[in-house]
Amino acid sequence: MFKKFKTMSKEKEINIEDGNVQETVQNENNEQTTQNENTEENQNTDNKTEEGDNNTDAADKKAEEIDPLTKAQQEVEELKKQLLYKTAEFENYRKRTLKEKAELILNGGEKTVAAILPVLDDFERAIKTMETAKDVKAVKEGVELIYNKFMATLAQNGVKVIETKDQPLDTDYHEAIAVIPAPSEEQKGKILDCVQTGYTLNDKVIRHAKVAVGQ
Repeated sequence: MFKKFKTMSKEKEINIEDGNVQETVQNENNEQTTQNENTEENQNTDNKTEEGDNNTDAADKKAEEIDPLTKAQQEVEELKKQLLYKTAEFENYRKRTLKEKAELILNGGEKTVAAILPVLDDFERAIKTMETAKDVKAVKEGVELIYNKFMATLAQNGVKVIETKDQPLDTDYHEAIAVIPAPSEEQKGKILDCVQTGYTLNDKVIRHAKVAVGQ
């Protein structure tokens, strides 16, 4: 009886041990299966990543390969914008230049007029002095001083008198309005008298001198 029990115990023990073995084997199989699934998932993830990279590269290549017509239209639009900007800029410059030119024409003589005003003041004082003056010589000297001051002011502003005395006739500066007999042979063809003084402004003739020429 004991032996049988022992035998049965052995069988049971064997069975238990076999169960442990089966359980161990099953656990190992489960671990292998899990490991294989993880490997497959990693491979799928890698495949998806590669597919995503490939799609990105394809999109980049597609973006780089722009239709020539579309590219040309984009360039035309950009050139139109630049043309409009340059046109507006030039129009503003033109308006500003015209305004400055108009102001220069209207107020170009401002400096000269301002310089002449003191001479005008001297003339006004001289006229008041003449009303009560008894010394004609003093009045004459005063007028001569004002005249000299006026001519100096003109010279400071670029105005010069055209020389005529004993000068040969030069049609660039002189206008012959009369011909008179020359007192000597040397004075033939030369200016003998100046009827009206001529002037230049910065070496440009603003009024020809009217003269009489010897013949």
